[in-house]
Amino acid sequence: MTAGNDSTTANDDIKTMSFEQALEALENIVNDLERGDVPLEQSIRIYERGEALKIHCDRLLKAAEDKVEKIRLSREGAPVGVEPLDPL
Repeated sequence: MTAGNDSTTANDDIKTMSFEQALEALENIVNDLERGDVPLEQSIRIYERGEALKIHCDRLLKAAEDKVEKIRLSREGAPVGVEPLDPL
């Protein structure tokens, strides 16, 4: 089994994480790496996991942004509908 297969298997759970769960896991990794007392091999593994968590968080944020809409208001300030937040 190659190291790539090990890290892929180790990171399979990320796909099912909510944004909040992934962000918390990423924060824990940053804290562990900043402490500096993690052995080199483990540092590499958790850094790779951190990269996978970051990609997952970015993907979830992009999906959320795609759903966000801006409320349009009338001159009187009453809501009259919605439009994309960032129209193309």
